[in-house]
Amino acid sequence: MTQAGRRLNLWFLSMLLSIVVPVYKEEKNISEFLQRIRPILSTITEDYEIIFSLDPSPDRTEDVILEQRAADRRIKLLKFSRRFGQPMATLAGLEYSGGDAVIVMDVDLQDPPELILDLVAKWREGYDVVLPQRRARTGEPWIKKLVAGTGYKVINKIADVKIPPNTGDFRLMTRRVVVEVVKLKESHGFLRGMVAVVGFRQAIIPFDRPARFAGETNYNRFLGSLRIGFNGIFCFSTYALTLSTMFGFIIAGCSFLLMAIYLFYKLMGWPILWGNPTLVILISFLGGIQLISVGILGEYIGRIYEEVRSRPKFIVDRAEGFR
Repeated sequence: MTQAGRRLNLWFLSMLLSIVVPVYKEEKNISEFLQRIRPILSTITEDYEIIFSLDPSPDRTEDVILEQRAADRRIKLLKFSRRFGQPMATLAGLEYSGGDAVIVMDVDLQDPPELILDLVAKWREGYDVVLPQRRARTGEPWIKKLVAGTGYKVINKIADVKIPPNTGDFRLMTRRVVVEVVKLKESHGFLRGMVAVVGFRQAIIPFDRPARFAGETNYNRFLGSLRIGFNGIFCFSTYALTLSTMFGFIIAGCSFLLMAIYLFYKLMGWPILWGNPTLVILISFLGGIQLISVGILGEYIGRIYEEVRSRPKFIVDRAEGFR
């Protein structure tokens, strides 16, 4: 090994690696998560931190984290003043992290800690963002897999940036990527889209996602988080508005065509077929299209309202282990 290579390896051994873990009602998973992740981190670097971003939980999640912190000061806690949701908890962890690289992952062990070795290896090759991509999703119902697959296809079809399919928030980001993500002003917290906006060199690592270790998911078992999915659609593209306009022109065109047909029948003296079922179908169809268009407008207006208010993305009630 060259002298430069030895210096690089020494630098990686002395680097600070941050693990950001958003948690809510996860008391049964924390101990097992730490038991599996700490030996892996110790083989990578002598200096690391594990940041639990905690939405106030009705169970013993906070107590378990503090018990673990008493035995290991590298475990840190961010507790919020109220529940802000996983996306904001993740952004808070990124903002408070100090690592040369930051890994975001879930505590339920569906993001395997053993994959951290591969993430760091790709980082050493010069990648700024390393994305684990799910090949299989063990323990999830088929309808959730269908919704997730369809959602990624729709987002990548219409979004201004490309988001690799079957990737979650589980990823490694270098410090310069984290700095740019934190600087973004969007209040939706859709990390996958925000990282795509920032750019930099990215790599993908396929893996098979296991089932949860314990407990129940905090999202809908069959549909996941539709709110996060809609953020991916509406916050990174105006295509839905364009689609609504196109539907309007198509319906208007069909109306003019129908008027021309009726006028032709009238001039020819032919009887015009008309009745109550036809009226009901046309009115229901037009009403449905109008409601969909208004709903699309509402989604965009609601997000504009959230951005204009500029409320804090999160409010920290307690920070343990931070200077």
